[in-house]
Amino acid sequence: MVSRYLEGGLILVLLISALVVIYSKYHSRLIFIEIQKQERALDQYEVEWGQLQLELTTLAEQNRVEQVARNQLKLVMPAREKIIYIKP
Repeated sequence: MVSRYLEGGLILVLLISALVVIYSKYHSRLIFIEIQKQERALDQYEVEWGQLQLELTTLAEQNRVEQVARNQLKLVMPAREKIIYIKP
């Protein structure tokens, strides 16, 4: 009679441990899916960052700045004798 209780208890423990293994496997898959989603988002952000760096480099080039100053702001280069240099 004691062996039947012991046998039933062992089966119950076995079932509980099997359910815990199934749950932990399911949970780890959910975490893995989330990690993959975050890695894809990171890759997209890195691509966007590269595009922004390229755009910044293009907009900050000396000839681009000078061209915008001349065309849009109607600025002109002063004559050489009008330029004042300040020493630090």
